[in-house]
Amino acid sequence: MIPSLKEWDEKYRDQGLIIIGNHYPEFFFEEDLANLKAAVAENGIKYAVAQDNDGTTWRAYKNRYWPTLYLIDKNGHIRYIHIGEGRYEETDTAIQSLLAEQYP
Repeated sequence: MIPSLKEWDEKYRDQGLIIIGNHYPEFFFEEDLANLKAAVAENGIKYAVAQDNDGTTWRAYKNRYWPTLYLIDKNGHIRYIHIGEGRYEETDTAIQSLLAEQYP
């Protein structure tokens, strides 16, 4: 999923898309911020990545699967959820649709 996230970030950032990755560590060494920073740099990720060591954000969204993608509209409402890999064209269309909406 990372290549698609990077592509959407590059393609739509100037139109208002904001991507925030949520890193909820599976292993102890993944809790180290230096390791997360290294992984972000190694993968050429330019969008924000939050470190969620205690799973607060993960649980707030009632997330149970990785990866899960949420598209949130300009009013802060979740409008699209996709669990797992795939459906990239559908997601791209949903991004375009949400970006085209007027903000009151």
